[in-house]
Amino acid sequence: MKKFLTLTFGLIAAVSPMLLAQKQPQPKSQKEVDAIMAIQNAQDPDSRIAAVESLITKFADTEFKGFALYIATVSAQQKNDFEKMMLYGERTLDADPKNYATMLLMANAIAQRTREHDLDKEEKLGRAEKLANQAAELVKTAAKPNPQLTDEQWAGAKKDFEAQGHEALGLVAMVRKKYDVAITELKAAVESSQDLATSVRLGQVYNMAGKHDDAIAVLDKVMGNAEASAQLKQIAQAEKARAVQAKAGKK
Repeated sequence: MKKFLTLTFGLIAAVSPMLLAQKQPQPKSQKEVDAIMAIQNAQDPDSRIAAVESLITKFADTEFKGFALYIATVSAQQKNDFEKMMLYGERTLDADPKNYATMLLMANAIAQRTREHDLDKEEKLGRAEKLANQAAELVKTAAKPNPQLTDEQWAGAKKDFEAQGHEALGLVAMVRKKYDVAITELKAAVESSQDLATSVRLGQVYNMAGKHDDAIAVLDKVMGNAEASAQLKQIAQAEKARAVQAKAGKK
């Protein structure tokens, strides 16, 4: 059984650095073990979602319900299926109200898809803001979900979660055109995670705020980073070109 739990929580590490339960759940039968292993062994998002539905349908009282629904949420995100991701996210929070990883996924997804002229803009941004802030508070006091993790690994995972919260709040501020707030939040996200895509977004908001020199400095670092993908470098180059053009226009 311990080997099974190790394998199962290995899936957690593959999908997200940590999952969320403060106590490791226990399966009640070999058939439930097999159903959970089917989630781990699924080769693509659709197969994982199907395996999740099979588990929670056949084993309504499973202690792995929150875990399984979180995996379905992540799988829907991988498919870029926002509606299904939100559906599974809400179901995850019903099963596990303190699931901060799901809150962060939802907060970022909502903020990314909210537009300036949406009639329900503030309702959506308020929801994203609430989820991000709630997750941030939970992460502060979160215990290791797996005792096999080193303190260093857990500290790194918590920094990643903190970065996701800052990024969500930065995106919310961007839509509200509160660029100084957005810069503060995105800088904090970059400092926590060193994520290159977030650095590009920081460059974008610097441009929006008219701080073109700062934008160029951030984007140059992305383009000079050997780990940046060709696509990300192309986006950074285009954003830098906008900064350069804007500076020339001011002159």
